[in-house]
Amino acid sequence: MSVPSEKGAEVGRRIGVGLMYGLWKPRVLGAWKVPTHGPVILAVNHSHNIDGPMVMGVAPRPTHFLIKKEAFVGPLDPFLLGIGQVKVDRDTTDRTAITQALGVLENGGVLGIFPEGTRGEGDFAALRAGLAYFAVRSGAPIVPVAVLGSSDKPGRLIKGLPPLRSRVDVVFGEPFEAGDGSGRRTRKALDEATGRIQKQLAAHLENARRSTGR
Repeated sequence: MSVPSEKGAEVGRRIGVGLMYGLWKPRVLGAWKVPTHGPVILAVNHSHNIDGPMVMGVAPRPTHFLIKKEAFVGPLDPFLLGIGQVKVDRDTTDRTAITQALGVLENGGVLGIFPEGTRGEGDFAALRAGLAYFAVRSGAPIVPVAVLGSSDKPGRLIKGLPPLRSRVDVVFGEPFEAGDGSGRRTRKALDEATGRIQKQLAAHLENARRSTGR
């Protein structure tokens, strides 16, 4: 099975950065904290529909996001696959998506995950176990990413999007290890890793809100 294309993800990054800076005013903080090489997982809070394209555009490295299969409709299907994104069926244990995501990390690439699964409050409250599995299995560090827009203010043309030309802050946090160093992948070990991840992500989001005034 082929691993999602890093060249494709770089093309996606260039498209993303053009779109995001054209439509909004991104302010990127802490991008230097993303390791310059080797496998990395970006764990992104999810409160806007633009969170994925925004992070894809402003991240310092090409990123392969796990994206729900429902987004791959019509011409978006070949486009998203062409820019190295990973289609995932959330209603089942999607072995193909898991293998592709692990392949990205094994090749030293960057995997983007919305650990809450679906767009919600964006506060990392409902964390799914997938993030812990990928982090423990691959040994890749997790970099928390907070995308903070003005979704609660009037002026939105489309529900789920910040108002056009409004400022959107993207705050990258310090990388951390999710596992306990033992490499164990038992249910207990993954539950413990999920707890550690949740604390780290919640703390990063709180710090990001404080530092940006969001």
